[in-house]
This record gives sequence, structure tokens and C-alpha cells, in this order.
Amino acid sequence: MKTLTCTTPGTFEYSKTEKPELRKDHSIIKIKRIGICGTDLHAFEGTQPFFNYPRILGHELSGELVEADGADDFKIGEAVTFIPYFNCGECIACRMNKPNCCVKMQVCGVHVDGGMREYLQVPSKTLLHGEGLSFDELALVEPLAIGAHGVRRADVQPGEFVLVIGAGPIGLGTMEFARIAGANVIALDINEDRLAFCKEKLNVAHAVNALSNDVTQQLSEITNGDMPTVVIDATGNQKAINNAINYMAHGARFVLIGLQKGDLIFNHPEFHKRESTLMSSRNATTEDFEHVIKSMKAGLVNPTNYITHQVNFEEVKDEFESWLDPKNGVIKAMVRM
Repeated sequence: MKTLTCTTPGTFEYSKTEKPELRKDHSIIKIKRIGICGTDLHAFEGTQPFFNYPRILGHELSGELVEADGADDFKIGEAVTFIPYFNCGECIACRMNKPNCCVKMQVCGVHVDGGMREYLQVPSKTLLHGEGLSFDELALVEPLAIGAHGVRRADVQPGEFVLVIGAGPIGLGTMEFARIAGANVIALDINEDRLAFCKEKLNVAHAVNALSNDVTQQLSEITNGDMPTVVIDATGNQKAINNAINYMAHGARFVLIGLQKGDLIFNHPEFHKRESTLMSSRNATTEDFEHVIKSMKAGLVNPTNYITHQVNFEEVKDEFESWLDPKNGVIKAMVRM
């Protein structure tokens, strides 16, 4: 089968590899779509934590179920996606029903080889029905679930002001699910085109440029002097994360979806006087994936809004580096197999 491997930072190589042979309690998917996410881009750059080379990238995937064992509720030939976080089922996190942060977590395309190939074998327990959604839509379920999980971690309530820092694909999905939860959403980013996208495509009511000299004042005016009661970082940028405390209301929750390699550095008095709550949000759970699929089917989310670039599998090697350049306006690149 055709396979594309990131051999070292900045280098892809096409090759022919063996099609997987079906194992017990596993299923084989013929890959149809591969969404390109920040993890893939960071891996290509060499800046992704928890990463080793060579690696077959790709975990935003959809395809056709071609072989299955232990998947009695599924039919051969149906469109599927899957939860690409392979947990052990035995560690403290798994026993606490938090498989998304399993001690021995194996994320497809990060810790183990992913879906930039014609066929991929996954544990049957991770499969999700396509529910009539297109292959493009199904490949976007996973990144949207990341944002949905962060919103659920924050326990967003109707009427709250929720500030989402970062208008990349994960941040955009976070905004959508904060809106679905009934929040008043504020987008914060340095890219005016992304901020315009938030308002025009996602109906985000408020957008603030992080390069403005009066960000705190703007947030205060939007929130009637209170400041946001939920702040969610979706940048993975150290400066943005460390500065976000200044945007929080007293009693607010700060949720880190974005991931960076450095330290968290807060002014302790500023954090303490607010009685702030700090949370990380890793991956997503079955509940989040199901929430995303139901929201798509109900028309609450239009995932195809995100797809700005489409290429065939054979073009990925030549096109991939260009997706790193903000000038090209990439929100979501989608690969067709």
C-alpha cells in the first residue's frame, strides 16, 4: 500500500508498505480523508512534544470499514471514523474513566504510526459510525472533539463570557462548542483574517486582536467590567499562555488545550487573588466525539467551513511545507486518498 512517512523534521518520503493483516479485536479501515492538524505541522517542524522519528503522521481520519473482528455493531463497507487515542484500560486514569489521559497513552500518528497510508488497523472498540456524514465531515470530528472536551472541562454555563485565545482549527472548534453551550464567546488572535472568519462564519459575537494596546480594556467593556469567567488557550504559545491570567475574572477557570514545551509562569498574587482554577485538557472522550457527531447532524456545526485547502495524497510531500506559512491562509488542509 502507498505510505507517506515523516522520516526527520522537514522531510517526507513515499514508500510501499505491507497492507495490515487483521488481528483479534481490531478493524481495518481503507483511508479516504486525512485532516492535517497542528500536531502534524509541529511534527514536521520538529517542535512537537512526545514525538519520535520516523513516524507516519495522521490522526484526523475517515474511511471505509473493510475488515473487522470484535465490531459486531458495524457493517463492512460503511463509512467510519475512530477515536485515535489508544489507552491501556488498566492504569489509574483508565480506572477513573479518563482514558483520554491514560498513563500509557498511544496517540495514533504521534506515539504510533498514523493514517497517511491506504489502510490502517485500529482497535475495534475505537470505531465510530459515520451516521450519514461525509468523509470530509467525519475527518473533522476528532479536532472538533478536542474543543468540545475543553469546553466540557470548563463546565461552561449559558450566559458566561468565554474567551478563546487562538483562532486556529482547535480554537475555532472550541468557540463553536462554547457557543453551543450557550456562552457569549470572545475570540482573541493576532490574525485579522482569522478574527473576521470567526465573526462571519462562526457567528462569534466579539473578536479582539491580541496585538492591540488595550486588550484588557476591550475585554472589560465587552464583559461589562467583569472580565471573562472562562479563558481557554488554544494557541500552545508560551507568551500567550503566561499572559492569559491578566484576562481572567475573579473566580475564573483557565483551561489549557494548547500545548507548548516550556514552563508555565504566572504572577502568583494575580493568580491567587482571583482564586483561579487552572486545568489542562488532553485529547477527548467518547462522550465528546458523540456530542460532536450529534451537533453536526443537527446542523449546529458546519465542519466544511474549516476546509480551505484540498490535495490528493500524492501531492502532500510537495504541498505540506506551504501550509506552515500564515500568508497562505490555511485553516484546515484535507487530503484525499
